[in-house]
Amino acid sequence: MENIKLRGLATISFYADNHEEAKKWYSEILGMEPYFNVPGYSEFRLGDYQHELGIIDGKYTPKNSTEKVGGAIAYWHVDELQDTLKLLISKGAKLFEPITDRSGGKMAFVTASVIDPFGNVLGIMTNKHYLEILEKKTAE
Repeated sequence: MENIKLRGLATISFYADNHEEAKKWYSEILGMEPYFNVPGYSEFRLGDYQHELGIIDGKYTPKNSTEKVGGAIAYWHVDELQDTLKLLISKGAKLFEPITDRSGGKMAFVTASVIDPFGNVLGIMTNKHYLEILEKKTAE
């Protein structure tokens, strides 16, 4: 195989030292209970394509993880960026990066991110291309 075809997110994993509290926090902000639960692991299906967000007990954090934030942020599309950011902060998340236009003033790709109460970076964005792809998929 000469190259890899990334087909879409399967699961984003967040680690939390207090798994039960993290599960409760995400259930509250998402307005749903996880669809899958085993001791130390819970999983939510989210969004138009039912991507998975896994909440994992911190004791399972990969051994080579560091305490500082890594270089990747997964951004979830939201329809109301400012309202979503306010909600997350009101529920105990800390601002990581403020609302930022990534499209040179066109407001086509606008992001923000928070650190959840368990130390994970949660990215949110409004994304013109996401909406275009969704529109094409629903028209099929």
